[in-house]
Amino acid sequence: MIEFKRYTLENGLRLIVHTDKSTPIVAVNTLYDVGARDEDPNKSGFAHLFEHLMFGGSVNIPNFDNPLQRVGGNNNAFTNNDYTNYYITVPVENVETAFWLESDRMLSLAFTPESLEVQRKVVIEEFKQRYLNQPYGDTWLHLRPMAYKKHPYQWATIGKSIEHIEDATLEDVKAFFKRHYHPGNAVLVVAGNIEPDRAYELVQKWYGDIPAVKKEDRKLPLESEDHGYECETLMRPVPQNALYMAWPMPDRFSPDYYAADLITDLLSQGKSARFYQNVVRKGELFTSLSSYILGSLDPGLLVVSGMVTENTSFEKAKAAVLSEVQKLIEEGPSETELEKVKNKLETGHLLSESNVLSKAMSLAYFELLGDAEKVNGEMKKYRQVSIEDIQRVALSIFKDDALKELRYQKIEKS
Repeated sequence: MIEFKRYTLENGLRLIVHTDKSTPIVAVNTLYDVGARDEDPNKSGFAHLFEHLMFGGSVNIPNFDNPLQRVGGNNNAFTNNDYTNYYITVPVENVETAFWLESDRMLSLAFTPESLEVQRKVVIEEFKQRYLNQPYGDTWLHLRPMAYKKHPYQWATIGKSIEHIEDATLEDVKAFFKRHYHPGNAVLVVAGNIEPDRAYELVQKWYGDIPAVKKEDRKLPLESEDHGYECETLMRPVPQNALYMAWPMPDRFSPDYYAADLITDLLSQGKSARFYQNVVRKGELFTSLSSYILGSLDPGLLVVSGMVTENTSFEKAKAAVLSEVQKLIEEGPSETELEKVKNKLETGHLLSESNVLSKAMSLAYFELLGDAEKVNGEMKKYRQVSIEDIQRVALSIFKDDALKELRYQKIEKS
């Protein structure tokens, strides 16, 4: 149970404070309700570019990292298709430094051609290294456009193409900041050895005079029910053949989300799971085989991916996956099997609550979902999933005409 107190500033900033006196540190987590899904299709990659730009100096603070390091703090950030998250951990006696830094870059970044150029090069290099020059790195550059024809989930967080970042202008960047980086589009969570009233007092001091900006309504195009089966084969100099299979699944707000998550655990979590016991362990078809969900806020994807053995055809590998899926649909998991994956999930959940930064991130995320209090009811929803729910949701997801398949065919380097 994570206890907290919630405040809302006049400018729209939502503040959540969780007090934990067992630690000497405070985590300051700022979540902005902007991700790759909020980008212009012709100017993709901006949410991720901003993750880098936000460390390039603000109006009153030319260097973000130095002041924080001097007071024993650490920081980082991440971006996904749904939101962008910045976090700082700092000794409690120096928490005001974190508020000073975060509030100043929320107020206004120091947009300069030099800063944009530096971060542009960093992002382009990351695009090349992680997506273009790494084995299987371009998976999502191909799978996403297959799975999404209308929704902006059709491109990865890095963007659709390097050209979009290469062509980004200072005016483009300023417009993106003005639209998304303001108090009304943020959730600030303060967790650690600090009283709620003290945290509110400091946040009011540092954030209170940042001008309010009206939050835009998000109007994203919806996908049609099914696009039909699609398969693409990529000829690449990869270590071995690989198979990726993706099916549409319910959004994060659906009651069936929890069953979909547990289905992937039943299939591939650990060496006692079905994929390992019935497929991988035999050593004939796959050297590894996993399943997972993307956890998207809007309707997402359930993915199965595996490394295929040298003499195995893709059709035979695919058939083995579908056979295991069909068994789960027809027979369901045993009570013991389902209870085991639920217990593992709960253990992970409890471990995450032992860390103030993890708690801060969780509170921010669930506030984004509508109410931070939902964090305390999450495990109950997983516990309520029945064997019948697993079968019903698996049947609704694993449809042949909804499958998107990506195959990596190994070729020798020229």
